[in-house]
This record gives sequence, C-alpha cells and structure tokens, in this order.
Amino acid sequence: MLLSRPVLISALRRLPDHIVDRIAAGEVIERPAAAAKELVENALDAGATRIEVCLRNGGIDWLEVVDDGCGMSPSELGLAIERHCTSKLVDESLVRIATLGFRGEALPSIGAAARLSLISRPEGASEAWKITVAGGVIAPAAPHPGVKGTRVCVEDLFFATPARRKFLRSPRVEAEHVIQGLRRLALAAPGVAFRLSVDARVVFDLPAQARDDRIAALLGEADAYGRDEPWRLIDGARDGMRLTGLAAGPATTRSTANGISLVVNGRPVADPMLRSAVRVAYRDVIAAGRHPVAALYLDIPVDRLDVNVHPAKTELRFAEPETVRALVIGTLRRALGLAVGSASALTQMRRPGGAIWAPPEPVPAASGFAEATLAYASRPAARFELGAPSARVLPAPAEVPEAVAGYPLGAPVAQVLDTYVIAVAADGSLVLVDQHAAHERLTHERLHAQYLEGGVRAQRLLMPLVVDLPPGHAAALAGQASLLARLGVEIEAFGGGAVLVRALPALLGAPDPTPLLRDLAEQLEADPLSDALEADALERRLDAALARLACHGSIRAGRRLDRAEMDALLRQMETTPRAATCSHGRPTYLKLSKAQIETLFGRR
Repeated sequence: MLLSRPVLISALRRLPDHIVDRIAAGEVIERPAAAAKELVENALDAGATRIEVCLRNGGIDWLEVVDDGCGMSPSELGLAIERHCTSKLVDESLVRIATLGFRGEALPSIGAAARLSLISRPEGASEAWKITVAGGVIAPAAPHPGVKGTRVCVEDLFFATPARRKFLRSPRVEAEHVIQGLRRLALAAPGVAFRLSVDARVVFDLPAQARDDRIAALLGEADAYGRDEPWRLIDGARDGMRLTGLAAGPATTRSTANGISLVVNGRPVADPMLRSAVRVAYRDVIAAGRHPVAALYLDIPVDRLDVNVHPAKTELRFAEPETVRALVIGTLRRALGLAVGSASALTQMRRPGGAIWAPPEPVPAASGFAEATLAYASRPAARFELGAPSARVLPAPAEVPEAVAGYPLGAPVAQVLDTYVIAVAADGSLVLVDQHAAHERLTHERLHAQYLEGGVRAQRLLMPLVVDLPPGHAAALAGQASLLARLGVEIEAFGGGAVLVRALPALLGAPDPTPLLRDLAEQLEADPLSDALEADALERRLDAALARLACHGSIRAGRRLDRAEMDALLRQMETTPRAATCSHGRPTYLKLSKAQIETLFGRR
C-alpha cells in the first residue's frame, strides 16, 4: 500500500523582504569564514592599505573588520545594506568585472542573519556615521566617533536563522576556516597590510610586502620532510594569458590542499579545474595522498573569464578551459623539471635580502651505475666502526667546504646500512641520500630522454628468453608490443601465458626480465586501453612504464658504493630534472641545517 504525502495548497504570495534576505543569506554566508571573506573583499575594493580582522569564538560570537579605505557617506551606508546595491559595476554586461565584489549581496545577507553594525567615514568628512541591522531590521544611521575608513562588526551570527547555526562546527574549526580564507586574500593582495587575531591571539601581522616576501611569510614554513628546499619561480605565457608565482619543489608537500593558493586576476579562487591542473602537474613527482605547496597568479583577459558562477565567487568559468589547463600544467612541469641545483628558475624561500642558490657546474653523466655493472666483489676505500658493521666511514677529503662549494648536495663522507649516503654540504648541512631512490630517478630521466629522441635504445639478447606469466598479463603485454618496443622491450607472444623476450633497454644492464615484465603487465592492466586515446593518459602510461623500467635498473638498497660512485651520484642528482623525488614521489634526499640539527637535540 502506497502512502500518499499530504499536499498543502495555498494561494501564491510574495515573500516578505526579510524572509527573502534570510533565505539568500544561507547561500551567500554559510559560515563565519564566508562573512569574513566578503567583508575583507569589500575593504580591498575600497582601496584599503591596511586591514585588521578580529574574531571571537570562531567568529560566531564576534567578527570585526577594520580598514582605512575610502569610507562611505550616510546615504551610501543606507544603500550598502540593501540587496543588490553596489558601486562596483561600470556597466550591465557583467563581462568586465575588475573588483572582488559586484553582486551587492554580502552586507544584506549578513544583516539578515546576524547583528550587523557599520561605522564609516569618508575622506574629508568631519565625522563618521553608524548604521545597524539586526535580523533584517534596520535602525537609522546616526553620527558616531570614527576615523577615515570603515569598521564592520558582526555579532551573534545566525541568531535569526537558528537552523543554520546548529550546523556550524566547533569554534576551533570555524576559526581555522577563517584563517585559511584570510591567508588566501593576503596572498592575493601583498601590497596591503593584514593583521588577524583570534580570541586575542595574533595569528599574523603582515606589513605591505613584495609578493615573494608575502608568500614566504604565509607558505614558507618547514616542509613535511624537515628540509629547506628551493622553490621554483613560475613564469609562463600562452595566448594572451600569463601564469606567475612560486611553487615548492616535490619534496615539500602537505597532507591537505591548503598549501595551494590560486589567484586569478587578483581574485583568490578555489576553482576545481585549476586545482586539478596543479595535481596533474605534480602527479609524477609526489607521493599519492600528498599535496603540493604553491602560490600561483593567473592573469587572463576579463572578457575570457566569467566570475558570476556562484555567490561565493570562488569558482570560475573560462572561455577556453583547455588552454588554461595546458598553460598551468605545462608551466609547472617545466619548472619542476629543473635539477636540484639549478638556479635558472629557482629561488630559495627567503625573507627580504635572502640569498639565491647558485647553480653547480654541470657534471657529465657517469657510466657504470647500473646494478649489473657495479664491482660487487671490490671493497671501497673505507673503514668499519667497531660495533657498527653496517656504517662505513670514508677517509675525509681535505678542505671539504672548499671542495664542494657551489654543489648543494656536498661531498660524501659515509654510507649507512649499505643504503644511505651521508654527505656534508659547503655550509655544514647534513645531507642524507637514499641511493636506490636517487638512482631510480636518474635512470628514469635518462630513459625518458632517450624516448624523446626517438625511442629507448635496446640491447638484443644473445639468446631469447621465454618468460611464463599469467594469461592476462601475457595478453596485456602482447597487445602493447609496439609501445613496449619504443621503450626498448622487444617481446612476442609464445603461446599460452608465455612471452618471448628478444631485447631489453641497454641502460638497464641485464636484469631478470620476469619481474620487469610482470610489473609492466600490471601497469598496463591498471590503465585501460581506451584511456590511451587521450594525450594526458598516453603520456601518463608512458611515464609510468619508464618508471617501472627505471626501478628494475637502479642501484639496490644494500649495495655498497665506493667514493667515486657516491660522488657521481650526488653530482648527477644536482643536474637531473625532478631529482628531489623518486619515480614514486618519495624523497631522494633529506638536508638538515645546523639549526634543524640543534632543534632535534634540544639546543634551541
């Protein structure tokens, strides 16, 4: 038996303005962070040079924004709290929008849901004026003490809409949302001084700064691996658009996407397409589940951009989204492709007056690195410490700082656990290198370079080898035989689940083909064939296959290296693209400064 829902039929009627305002407020102002964002954007549009924000109890009880902008007259105060009243649209086309706000909804929405007061004084006025709104009820404007600019106070947020208030999170969580939102606004307007305090605690107090210094102040904290890695200068242009900013190297990652700041035409945004483009650019150099850190500024002609997509104005609609996506991915990938020690487009995350990292001289690629060609039986020039047979200390080279001046990864002094190389940089920093992860990246990049030159160079086997695999794996490999041939792996079906191997990449030496083919088959099965019709998917498949090859042709953990091999490893890392992380996104080296070491030992 179906139960019918009762239908309430009544005459159509126009809702009262205060009810309309409360309904709209839920879309425009969904939490204290949204109110803070709208108020600060108003201050920026008013030409403020300094903005102070104060909140209590996560902004639920009290939120105050004070600016030194142009201010408003008494008549303008009355219009400011009316819906869809704005001074920011120069025409009615909604095309050339050059301000952060333009909809005229923020103040009426806040006034409908909270207790709102505005005190404002324009330039040259003899006194300030104050107007208040509580739950949509407006009190007349009256004279009030005040300096040039505007002071906005929001009390008891959502008292008039209790259904909305009960869905707010804890004050701590709401305060964190406000902090993150104001960080993005401060990054978008570095020429404006910002001060934020939460429950009488100052979160940041920033003067007007150059853009790089503002990024350093807000995003330059120690990275996840405790290493002060140089940042990449971002600068790329395409079809009248330009992307600039700073991006952290692949070893600097976060557990959330809060470290990604995107600014389009001076407007901080959280656009899904732009965030996706950043993730794609970093996909091959950071570990899964980690997020990059970057502050990116996109300038695009206003007639090719629609910001009137959502009341929050954080999502955009681009006239040519694929062109924008290609600009972001291409520019970031070029910057991330620089070597560890390259300074042509690198700058350290620094305060004003900080030094730029000078590049080392290029080092020719050394041969004899592949696992099959290492001198396994020879013992390197080293001595064993008593009680620590897995730690080998090399004879100290004379004048280490002078010998490695200009080389960021320094000179090798020891090998620990036959896996990690310890080096000392010219500035005394301690460098720890994972030899397998580092050499895997070096091999990956050399294979990639060969592929771009026309194909990975193959070495034919004296006797073809038959490899037995599960039928599904064998079918996946046979179906991609032409692609594998370009990667230096020549195979053919041999009946059942077997394949015949005729050649392998020369750079890998002579690895056992069975685990190599099994890994390649798993990679091909995990990436459906239909996806390869897309350029991005095909590039991802090829790079993933090269990564598999590199892993099987690299120095293994537990392999002893002599000084020449260690030194060659460090020098090649400094001049190899993407060498800060391995092909799986893990770090290849850690660098601990004197200050970091002293902190670990409780000396500071």
